Amino acid sequence: MTATVAPSAALHDVPTARELVEAVREFLACAVLEATEGTVKFHTRVAINVLAMVERELALDGADVDAHRARLAGLGYADDAELATAIRIGATDDRRDEVRAAVAASVVAKLRVSNPTYLEETS
Repeated sequence: MTATVAPSAALHDVPTARELVEAVREFLACAVLEATEGTVKFHTRVAINVLAMVERELALDGADVDAHRARLAGLGYADDAELATAIRIGATDDRRDEVRAAVAASVVAKLRVSNPTYLEETS
């Protein structure tokens, strides 16, 4: 499991990485976005979305990575490439439900970071 450190005991002082990312995202959303147009406005929206993804990933503090590793280990694989190879050659055919559940959980975890609104829309 990932060790979490209280902000006061962390090596780096405030603002934290999460706070810095949030500040930049808010600046782009509140000040830059409305002052731009065309391609710059589009790229500003992309940057805002990227920073929101980073915020969501930082908020998880590695728990999603730990859970993914545990799912892979539960299936007997060290990484995604090993699991993909096993699926491709049919080595997991006798455990399809277990593999599907693990892969689905990983997809949901990725969507929670990359596009959580998609999960809300499909619920």
